[in-house]
Amino acid sequence: MHRFLKPLVFTLCQKCGKEVLPHTVCQNCGYYKGREMINIFKKLNKKEKKKREKEISEKEKQEKTLNMKELSKK
Repeated sequence: MHRFLKPLVFTLCQKCGKEVLPHTVCQNCGYYKGREMINIFKKLNKKEKKKREKEISEKEKQEKTLNMKELSKK
């Protein structure tokens, strides 16, 4: 048979770390290849906006600390 289903392959978003399909804009942060394509904060209310900004800033802090640890190992 030449017809079959392939499993979906996900990649991690560079900005927030969520799983996204390849070559698509992240629905969580609105970034694609390191550039902001969609302003997701525009549609959110104040509480949701604060929560999302906090999640993204925590993720960035984790990445910075991991990078420093990796550098010290080398």
